[in-house]
Amino acid sequence: MSKKKASHQKNNKKRFSSAEHDSFSERGEQKRRRRGDEYIPSDVDEGESGDESGREEAGKGEAEFEEFEETPAEKKYRLAQSFLETLRDKERRREEDEDEIEGSDEELKNREGERDSRITELLQQKQLEDSSRVRRLIASRVRKPATNEGCRLLVKHWQPVTAVALSEDDTFGFSASKDGTIVHWDLDHGTTEKYHWPSDEALKSHGFRDIQGGSNKKKKNVLALAVTSDSRYLATGGLDRHVHLWDVRTRQHVQAFPGHKGPVSCLTFRLGTSELFSGSFDRSIKIWNADDRTYVNTLFGHKSEVLTIDSLRKERVLTVGRDREMHLWKVPEESQLIFRAPASSLECCCFINNDEFLTGSDDGSIEVWNVLRKKPVSVLKNAHVAFKKPKSGSTISDELPNGHIEEDAQAPCKPSSALSWVSSVAVCSNSDFAASGAGNGSICLWAIEDQSRGIRPLFELPQAGFVNSLAVARSGKFLVAGVGKEPRLGRWGRAPACKNGVFLHTLKLEK
Repeated sequence: MSKKKASHQKNNKKRFSSAEHDSFSERGEQKRRRRGDEYIPSDVDEGESGDESGREEAGKGEAEFEEFEETPAEKKYRLAQSFLETLRDKERRREEDEDEIEGSDEELKNREGERDSRITELLQQKQLEDSSRVRRLIASRVRKPATNEGCRLLVKHWQPVTAVALSEDDTFGFSASKDGTIVHWDLDHGTTEKYHWPSDEALKSHGFRDIQGGSNKKKKNVLALAVTSDSRYLATGGLDRHVHLWDVRTRQHVQAFPGHKGPVSCLTFRLGTSELFSGSFDRSIKIWNADDRTYVNTLFGHKSEVLTIDSLRKERVLTVGRDREMHLWKVPEESQLIFRAPASSLECCCFINNDEFLTGSDDGSIEVWNVLRKKPVSVLKNAHVAFKKPKSGSTISDELPNGHIEEDAQAPCKPSSALSWVSSVAVCSNSDFAASGAGNGSICLWAIEDQSRGIRPLFELPQAGFVNSLAVARSGKFLVAGVGKEPRLGRWGRAPACKNGVFLHTLKLEK
């Protein structure tokens, strides 16, 4: 009997130790099978101890998943804290460079207080600029040039230029055309450099997916580009339905984002971030992260093709489409405000500030909008007239630099829809100075009135061809225009006498 009891106790101990070993192995296996925040439970062996350990681990996994869920308010608080720490580190490094670290405890406390006060002043100034409470008065200082010497051809393109962009410090820029050419140009040194498309194998390794139909030449047509505030990434998009990401420092292609079901017509980066927004002919707006090189979200709301997009520092996006609507997207809340054009189709848009917008229409008018009203606050009709009345003693063909009139040259012509379309608008950052372009042979400069009272004309800069894209320098001392013989998104008109390229217009500012 005693031998049977001893053997029975040994069997119990073995069974017990094996159960303990199984529970520990299950925990280790479950930990190995966990991927990030996602919890994947494994099959649990029979026995109460296995069930209890599985439930405990599942509960822990769910708790960890709940801990990592972040609301928009918590995300803003976290980003604010990290931004504050970045500013403090900059100030500390500046003090280290100036050898201001040594001193008594009281002096160190005083320096710390001075550092915090400097950071407070920087944040207050930034807040005023972001909230558009501070507006630089540049329009009143711009003077009309006496001659056309301030205009020069900066970069030549074989096909019509579709997009231009300037860096944050206005030292260099980018341009793209219908033949797929992307050019990086330096304003200080006057040098240019082309971006080279990688091979098909390299594109596929970067995420590119083949699309059916269309020739290879047509697929490389670039319609839009955008650059980050730190000038690290350049994004391009076109008829191949992909958003391409380039490294500005190495001029190399780094990623191709698939997902759009139509041509990518417009791109913009949110200021100060790597958050990228793309608009397409498939009526959607997609959000990407350039640093992580990932897809984030898709916004739906337009009933037709999205034509133009713009954004500032806030998490808001402004878009216009062929559905005669302008949408203001509030990204964290996933909501939108819809503004409808009175009688014409909107072609382009841009932010004046967080609460005011500027648009151009296909009937030659320019509209000023406010976030508090669904209709335009001010409409300036015939801002770009295709053909003006000739002055006494001259003909229309003498005055127009971008073509001639064959029939009835002495009589004023009815405005052509293609030539009078306002194809591009741009605003100098945090200022009252704006510009617009069309195909009527001139770039119009405007002064934006306070309190959404509208805009008033300053003067015109002669420019032959279709002005498909505009960018105004942050300093207000020059603007660049992407010009082509044809409109950006089609061939509704043609100006054979002009040149395809990027033109630089220098502006004189009074002190």
